[in-house]
Amino acid sequence: MSNPFKSRAPSLNGPATDIVPVIPNDATDLATTAIALFIETAGALRIVTVGGQERVVNVDDFFLLPVGVTRVKQTGTTASGIHAMVLA
Repeated sequence: MSNPFKSRAPSLNGPATDIVPVIPNDATDLATTAIALFIETAGALRIVTVGGQERVVNVDDFFLLPVGVTRVKQTGTTASGIHAMVLA
């Protein structure tokens, strides 16, 4: 099987090279900064952006949030099934 990613350098232009589940935490950053988040179940999402800004956004089911994120906070987050799209 051919692997189109084998000789390609990861790029912020995409695509992500992995997707990992996120457990919201008020005190701990994500293990790898997300280039985007995918959310399965609608609700509020309290995040810290790569620019250091804290934001609360309301998202729908199966929502793709194309913003760099360093932390998803537990307090204030009601959305669930959150996944970080990363360049691994």
